[in-house]
Amino acid sequence: MYKEPIFLEPVFQERIWGGQKLKTEFGYDIPYDHTGEAWVISAHPNGPSRIVNGPLQGSTLKDTWEQHSELFGNAAKGGEDYPLLVKILDAANDLSVQVHPDDTYAREVEGEPYGKTECWYVIGAEKDAEIIFGHHAGSREEFKQMVDSGQWDDLLRKVKVKSGDFIYVPSGTIHAIGKGIVILETQQSSDITYRVYDYDRTDDQGNTRELHLDSAIAVSTVPHETIDIEQKQISKDGLTSNRLVQQEYFTVYYWELDGEVDQAIEEDFLQVSVLDGEGEITVEGTTFTLKKGDHFIVPSTVEHYHLSGKASFIVSHP
Repeated sequence: MYKEPIFLEPVFQERIWGGQKLKTEFGYDIPYDHTGEAWVISAHPNGPSRIVNGPLQGSTLKDTWEQHSELFGNAAKGGEDYPLLVKILDAANDLSVQVHPDDTYAREVEGEPYGKTECWYVIGAEKDAEIIFGHHAGSREEFKQMVDSGQWDDLLRKVKVKSGDFIYVPSGTIHAIGKGIVILETQQSSDITYRVYDYDRTDDQGNTRELHLDSAIAVSTVPHETIDIEQKQISKDGLTSNRLVQQEYFTVYYWELDGEVDQAIEEDFLQVSVLDGEGEITVEGTTFTLKKGDHFIVPSTVEHYHLSGKASFIVSHP
């Protein structure tokens, strides 16, 4: 079964801060004026992707993970949920300042299987765009006092970003994506978010969004820690692979294809997102076209594949 890539259809999420770039930049038929997220490789119950090719066409990735573990190698043998989630986010406005729990807190308090460690590849950023990444509090008591008194300018750590930047965001990190930024996010398959601050915004009915200050204070890393990540670049024939991060939950690469290359699968499976350009992937004599905005999984049932074209990708695996 599936001697071919498994192509997936995005699931779109409306967000108060979303915009139109998922349509204008990627050509997606978005359903909302404020479309903030495309869940492009997802088995999460809040937005599972559907397969668009092959014998399991129409099935969700969630059902496929549970019923066809042979496609995912050893990763599917522990009885756990599908481990990862890939999104593209269009921040037409600032996201809320937020934090995510680790696995232990998620399981003990929320009854969910995974906390949320994530990472961002910046696809596009307007001039002087910035993110919030961390804080300046020296102790949990100081952190709580600054949150309670609304000292946001003093508390929050701001960092300018540009296209091509990569940010690793472990659970417990205070963070927010700023206005004018489009990112591809690779994360644990979790939808637990604790809002710390939302700029006192209101929705169409004049309501503010819920904050989760007690939980946020409980799970935040204090003082802030920036984790050093070691990147590594390897070139083979027409493919240059830059490993952006390799840690407990995922390994993520940026691939630049200019020509062609034969590849063997060494991981349980690969998640692949086409960021730009065009190309082809050939498996056992069958060729599939690739274009910007395509997302697919190379399952463990594929041993070798051939890539050709001129394109860039974000690739990940557990």
